[in-house]
Amino acid sequence: MIQLKNVILRRSAKVLLDAASVTINPGEKVGLVGRNGAGKSTLFALFNGTLHEDGGDFSMPKQWRLAQVSQNMPETDESATDFVLGGDTRLAELRAALYAAEAAEDGMAMAHAHVDLADAGEHDAVPRAQALILGLGFKSSELNQAVNSFSGGWRMRLQLARALMCPSDLLILDEPTNHLDLDALVWLEAWLKRYAGTMIVISHDREFLDAVTDVTLHIDHAKLNRYGGNYSAFETLRSQQLELQQASFSKQQDKIAHLQKFIDRFKAKASKAKQAQSRVKALERMEKIAPVLADADFTFEFKEPVNLPNPMLAISNADLGYNVDGVHKVIVRDVNKSVLAGQRIGILGANGQGKSTLVKTIARSIKGLSGEITEGKGLNIGYFAQQELDVLHPADNPLEHMIRLVKELGPTPGQSAREQDLRNFLGTFNFTGDMVKQSVGSMSGGEKARLVLAMIVWQRPNLLLLDEPTNHLDLATREALSMALNEFEGTVMLVSHDRALLRAVCDEFWLVGRGEIKPFDGDLDDYQRYLLDESKRLREEAKANDTVSNNSAPVVQEVVVSQPVVIIPNRTGDQKKQDALWRQQKSALAKPLKKSIEQADQLMAQLQSKKEALEAKLTSPLPSPEIAEVGKQLKSVNTQLQDLELQWLSWSEELEKLSQEA
Repeated sequence: MIQLKNVILRRSAKVLLDAASVTINPGEKVGLVGRNGAGKSTLFALFNGTLHEDGGDFSMPKQWRLAQVSQNMPETDESATDFVLGGDTRLAELRAALYAAEAAEDGMAMAHAHVDLADAGEHDAVPRAQALILGLGFKSSELNQAVNSFSGGWRMRLQLARALMCPSDLLILDEPTNHLDLDALVWLEAWLKRYAGTMIVISHDREFLDAVTDVTLHIDHAKLNRYGGNYSAFETLRSQQLELQQASFSKQQDKIAHLQKFIDRFKAKASKAKQAQSRVKALERMEKIAPVLADADFTFEFKEPVNLPNPMLAISNADLGYNVDGVHKVIVRDVNKSVLAGQRIGILGANGQGKSTLVKTIARSIKGLSGEITEGKGLNIGYFAQQELDVLHPADNPLEHMIRLVKELGPTPGQSAREQDLRNFLGTFNFTGDMVKQSVGSMSGGEKARLVLAMIVWQRPNLLLLDEPTNHLDLATREALSMALNEFEGTVMLVSHDRALLRAVCDEFWLVGRGEIKPFDGDLDDYQRYLLDESKRLREEAKANDTVSNNSAPVVQEVVVSQPVVIIPNRTGDQKKQDALWRQQKSALAKPLKKSIEQADQLMAQLQSKKEALEAKLTSPLPSPEIAEVGKQLKSVNTQLQDLELQWLSWSEELEKLSQEA
C-alpha cells in the first residue's frame, strides 16, 4: 500500500501539503481532486520519485512497477506499433538479456531468456500494442505509420497507449482524456475498469471520474482528505461535511458570544469575579472550529446578441470535406440542414467521421466542396476550435490580445474599448492585477482557454461553435461554461467529449457518421452503445479489407463475448402452424431469460446495498488492517456488480430481440 504520514511538500517557498496523512490500498482506483495549484501534480511527482517529501514519511512497496504518461512530445521515426511496444519495459529487458546470451553463446542463459519472454507475453505483445492503438482511435492503416507523421494530439494518444502497455502495479494518469474524442474516452474507461493494479488519476471530467474511480482524495488547505466513492459521492459527502462544519461553527460562535457577554458583564463585580474568570479559562481552552470559507467561484456570461437571424444558416445539397492538391476528399455527402435561433445542438460521431469538418465549414475556416451554405442576415459566429490555443500570440499578453481584437472588429455595441474597461473585462475572467501583462506563452492551458473564451464573449456572437472547449478547463471553469451556455440566448453547436457538459447544455443531437449527418434519436447512454457497435463494425470492415503483407504485424481484433443464438424457424408451408410454432419457441426462450433477469435484478440490489454500506464504512476512522479488508471487499463487490450488469444487459438484449421478431 501507499502511505503518507504527516508529509510536508513544498514548491519553492509555498507549502502545498502540511502534515498530510493518507493510505491508498492495493487495487484501489483513486481520483485526485483539488483546485488548480493545490498540489496535485506535485503529489504525482512524489509518487514517481522526481520529488521527495520535505517532512514526514512517505512509503510505497519497492517492488511495485510504475506506469505513467510521459508529458514530452515524442519525436521519433519509429512506427506507432513499435513505439507503443517499447512501453513494455519488462519485454525490453528480457530481449536485451536474450541478445546478450546469444552474443555470449550461453545456451542455458538463452533457454532461461526464452522462458522468461514467454512468461512476459512476447507471443501476443504486438497484438496487445495494436489493440491499444486502435482503441484510442487510430485506423488500422496507421499502425505502421511513423510517430513523427502524426499531429501533437495524436502523438499524445500514443504516449497514453505506451503507458498502458507498460506492465505495472501503480498507474498514474494526469488528465488522460484531454486529447481524446468521446469514442476513445468510452474505450479508455472500459480498459481502466479492467486494470488490476492501483490507479491514481487527475481529471476534470466528472463523468470519467465517476466511471473509473472508487476512492477520492481531495487536497484542501494543504491537507489530504480521503472519501470512499467516486466524484459524485465525494461531492455529496463533502457538502454534508461543510454543512455540519458551518452549523458547528455557528453554534460555537453563539456559545463564545454568551461566555464573552458574561465575562464583560461581571468581571468587575467581586461577587461574580470567580465565575467570570472561570469562563475566561473555558474560552481559552475551547478548540476553535474554522468557518467554512467558500471557494471563490468563477462565473461569466455571454452578452445578449445584437440580433437573432432565423434561420441562422441553411446548408443545401452540400458535400463537405477537404481539397488536397486539387483533389476533393469528401467526408460527408448531400448535407441538408438548417440551424435555427435558440437551438442547442450536440454534434456526435466517432473519431474521423467529420464532426470538426462540419464545424470548420460553418465557421468559414474551410469551404464546402459543393452545394450552398446560406447565412442569415447579421450572423455573428463565435468559434472555439480545438487548435484555438495555438493561434494566440505567445509573446503578447491578454491586454494586447484584447486591444488587437478591438481594432480588428471595430466598435462592438454595448462594449467600451478604453484600456481600463478592457482590464475590467479581463478581470471577470480571472485575469487580475499583473496577469493582464503576463505573456500568454507562460500561462497554463486553462488560462489560455479562459482568454479565448473572453475574446469570444467580447464579440457578442449569436451562434457559438465550440469544438472541444473543455480540454484545458478545470471543473470550476467547466461548470461556469455550462451555466453561461444555458443562459445564452443565441444558438449553440457543441462538439465535446465532456458528457456532463453535453447533458447540461444540449437538447438535441446530430450524428455525423458513415458519410452523412442525421438527427440522433436517443441520449448519451444510447450514443455510447452506438459507439461500441460502430467500433466493432469498423474493426470487422478493416479485417475484411486487410491486405497486410506477411512480414507486417497482424492487426489484433478485440475479443467480443458471443451472445446466445436465437433460432428463427423457416416460415414456409402452413403459415398458421409456423406462426404458432414460432410463438411457442419464443415463449420457451423468453421464460428462462425473464427469470434470469429477475434474479439478476434482486442480486444487483443486494450488491448495491452492500457496496453503499462498505463505502460508508470507509468514510469513518478505521484501523489500517480493517481499511485494507474493507477495500478488498468493496473491490470484490464492484467486480461482481459489473459482471452481473453486463450479463443482465446481454439477457435484456436477447429478450428485446425475441419481442421484436415477427
